[in-house]
Amino acid sequence: MITLYGMSSPNVIKVFLMLEEIGVDYTFERCDVILGEQFDDRFRSMNPNGKVPVIVDNSSDDGPITIFESGAILFYLAEKAGQFLPAVGHERYHVVQWVMFQMGGVGPMFGQAIHFRDRPAGNDYAVERYKRELVRLCEVIDAELEKRTYMAGDAYSIADMAIFPWMRTCTRYFSEIDLGSATRRWYDAISARPATVRALEVVDGLSNMDRKSMKSASPDQIIRYYGRLRD
Repeated sequence: MITLYGMSSPNVIKVFLMLEEIGVDYTFERCDVILGEQFDDRFRSMNPNGKVPVIVDNSSDDGPITIFESGAILFYLAEKAGQFLPAVGHERYHVVQWVMFQMGGVGPMFGQAIHFRDRPAGNDYAVERYKRELVRLCEVIDAELEKRTYMAGDAYSIADMAIFPWMRTCTRYFSEIDLGSATRRWYDAISARPATVRALEVVDGLSNMDRKSMKSASPDQIIRYYGRLRD
C-alpha cells in the first residue's frame, strides 16, 4: 500500500493522476500546509524540506520507501509500474527532459506569477516579470504540442502528468491567456481520461478543505504559509 501526503496543489495532483492511472492501492493523508502541519517533526522526518507531496511505499520488498519531490515520485511510480516512461533509449530521455522542464520552469514560474498577482501594490516588476515568463512557457508548450499528440511523443507519459495540473491552474488564475489550439486539444484529451476524472474528483474535495483552512488561519499562519515578512 502506498500513502500519499498532500493537499490540492498542482504538484500533488500530478501524483494523484499517476496513482489513478497505474491502478495501485493507495491511501491519502491530508497535510494541512496552510495551518503549518508540514513543519511538525513527523512530517519533517519524511521530507526535511517541509513540502508536499510525499509518498511512503509500504509494498516494497526492501521495507518502506519514502520519496519526496513530485518529479522523483513520478519517476519512481513509473518504474515501479513499468508504465508511462520508456525503459531505455532516447524516448525515455525525451520524457525525462519534459518532466525537468516542468520542474525547473513551469512550476516555479507559474507559482511566482500566481503569488505576485494577488499580492499588495508595489510589486509591479515582479507581476510583469513572472507573467511574461508564464506566457513564454505556454508558447513553448503549444509549439511542441503542434508537432505531436503529447508532450514527449505519441504516447501519454509522466511528462504530461507533470505539466497538466499547472496548465489547469493557469486557466483558473489567468483566464485571459490564450493557451493555443494545440494545448487546448491536449488539455481536453487528458481531462477526459477516466483516471484524470477520478483524480480531480478527489482534488475538488481537498480544495474545499484548503479554502476552509485559509479562512480559519491566523495572521501568523498566513505569513508562514506565504513565506512573507511581516508588514
